[in-house]
Amino acid sequence: KRLDVDTFPYCVHLVSWEKENVSSEALEAARIAANKYMTKFAGKEAFHLRVRVHPFHVLRTNKMLSCAGADRLQTGMRGAFGKPQGVCARVQIGQILLSIRCRDQHANVAAEALRRAKFKFPGRQKVVASRNWGFTQYARDDYVQWKKEGRLVNCGVHAQLLGCRGPLADREAGHLFATPARDCQVPLHAE
Repeated sequence: KRLDVDTFPYCVHLVSWEKENVSSEALEAARIAANKYMTKFAGKEAFHLRVRVHPFHVLRTNKMLSCAGADRLQTGMRGAFGKPQGVCARVQIGQILLSIRCRDQHANVAAEALRRAKFKFPGRQKVVASRNWGFTQYARDDYVQWKKEGRLVNCGVHAQLLGCRGPLADREAGHLFATPARDCQVPLHAE
């Protein structure tokens, strides 16, 4: 996590293929399984694992008594707002659950770690290799090209792409560009 964006170019995601609730316990079990496998086969400092969903949704249950004479004690569906039982994450189809960024030599290990983490979740998931550089939103070849042009500024885990707009007084000498880096999300490179 402390290493910068250039250290880990490869990224692989675990993507949900169903609309469902994923409990906080399942997320924690999957994180532990993936982390343990990566630590064993790639090394403790050779990857960055990120859980991409957060369990904010509170699950509640209206407890019912099942003993003799229970009908005298409880009121059925009157005042049925239950007590908190746990929390879960509401997950959509195609939403990323876990992501691992690592070096290219550990690509197979990362895919296997997420395959093992799949077994902790209900429903269907897929392991997908990303076309982007690490956790950034830029494609790998575009990232390398923009890095050569000096258009990318390192921001820890991410990188900021410099365009040609904004006040010139706020820019450094190496960060002045005549053309934009992208036009309608299509990368433009100075050849």
